[in-house]
Amino acid sequence: MLIVPVKEGENIDRALKRYKRKFDRTKTMRQLRERKQFTKPSIAKRAQMIKASYVQRLRTAEEVG
Repeated sequence: MLIVPVKEGENIDRALKRYKRKFDRTKTMRQLRERKQFTKPSIAKRAQMIKASYVQRLRTAEEVG
């Protein structure tokens, strides 16, 4: 459960923005979407490898150029 204390005289929009930021950092929605369907471990591992190679390619391109 997320608790966002609202300070005295604080704007409600600002408190809502803090709540949204805190909610995003807990990765709740991402977990819910992942749990909707089962992914085989081999497919998850393959996706992780593809992402790692993509990130590596970006970093090497950044160093070179």
